Formats: sequence, structure tokens, C-alpha cells
Amino acid sequence: MCLINFHYHNHPNYKLIVAANRDEFYERPTAMAHFWEDYPQLLAGRDLEKQGTWLGITKQGRFAALTNYRSPVHMQRKENSRGKIVSGYLTGHTSPKDYIEGINKNNNLYSGFNLLIGNPNQLIYYNNIENSSYEVRPGTHGLSNHFLNTPWPKVVNGKNLLHHYVTTHETLQPEVLFNLLANDDVAEDVNLPHTGIGLELERQLSSLFINTADYGTRCSTVLLVTKHDDVIFIERTFYEGKFVDDRQFKFRIQPPLD
Repeated sequence: MCLINFHYHNHPNYKLIVAANRDEFYERPTAMAHFWEDYPQLLAGRDLEKQGTWLGITKQGRFAALTNYRSPVHMQRKENSRGKIVSGYLTGHTSPKDYIEGINKNNNLYSGFNLLIGNPNQLIYYNNIENSSYEVRPGTHGLSNHFLNTPWPKVVNGKNLLHHYVTTHETLQPEVLFNLLANDDVAEDVNLPHTGIGLELERQLSSLFINTADYGTRCSTVLLVTKHDDVIFIERTFYEGKFVDDRQFKFRIQPPLD
């Protein structure tokens, strides 16, 4: 997952509004969003290589999402899958604080990552680069492959587009959020970050929606949680920049399992 735009609380009708793009190599095998057979409470796509996920929610309202941290030092492959961090929280019963404490003790076993974890009533942000965490404040936020709200062009653009829409509309249309995620404007060179991957690749990765020869936006996800705990989860899948399928799920958050 390379871009998570989200609006948390501070809206008359929604507790949580998420508009996110997952960027990945086209060759990496992936299952579209579904309720997992081995964990029927969990709704998420699935990385079939490591069996983890990048973003998901449970019927009890547990939510988590992760992005990689982009820098040569922190992109070195390690044995532990970062996708298992997300699925580990979603399939368990540990509180967000306790789960982060457990991850923090072994943060050196993972390549660099950012984590959003909690539920529609409380979200916590954690990264294993600074080994820090804090509760997310109400408002509009953006997370790409640096820290939360780092002003990369795609983060600023995504936040501005989302903020304008959600603050001017009481009822949201998922298609508008998908159109936001489809923005493929490339940033000007002067505004690009310098993450050690070269200027041309920085350009290609600077848009909200990415489409290169072997890597790009594999899916877009819109998640809405209303003040009444009704959940709308829609995943739009792409391959090599072309639309493949939409999957939509609706449910009301249930009490926690014993």
C-alpha cells in the first residue's frame, strides 16, 4: 500500500473515510478483497506470496493498514513479512497499544514500514524507523512511503482533494473518491522527494495513481464507516493500469468476540 488518504472523525455522518491505493509489482500474486476462509471475520485482499495483507477491517471494527517506508537503508528485504503485521492485528484480540508494544520489541526484523491501527473510534500511527507511535487527531491525513503527513506532492494533493470533498458534502459518493484516487498528475521535479531511487522513478511514483511497465496501482479501496457503525468497503482492481473488477461489501459493526 503506497497511499492512504483518510479523514478521521470531524464529519457529521462518518467516523472514518479512507481512500487508498495499493501499488505493487504486477507479477506478485494477489487475491481480491474477500472475507477470508480461515478468518471469516476479516475482510481484506490477500498477498498470496506471504499470506498477509495491506489494509483490512473486521466485522468487529478492527482496522489496520500499512505502507512501506522508502529509502535505500530501510528497503532491504528481511524475512518477516510486513503484511503479516496487518493481518496479525486483524485476526487477534490484542489492544492497539499492546500490539504496537509487541511489534516494537521486534521492529528490526522488518523492513521499514508505517502502520495505522485501531478502530473507527481510535486510530494510532506507528513507524519502525523512529520507533514512535501516537494517537491520530481528527481531520484529514495522508500517508505514503515516508511518515504520516510528510508533504510529498502525492500526499499533499491527495489530502487537499479529499479534504475539499468531505468538508463540502454530508453524504459521500464512493465514485467521487475513486476518481480522486485515479489522479495521475505527475509532480514537478522541484517538488519531488529524494529517496535514493533516481529522478525518473521519483517522477513516475509521484502521482496518486501509478502505471509503469512492471509496477503500479493494483487496487483502490474506499472504506466508509458511518456514525451508526455501518461499513461500506469497495475495492477496485486494476492490472497494468486497466480496470479489472469492483467488489463491494456492506455490514454493521458487531460487538467484539469473546
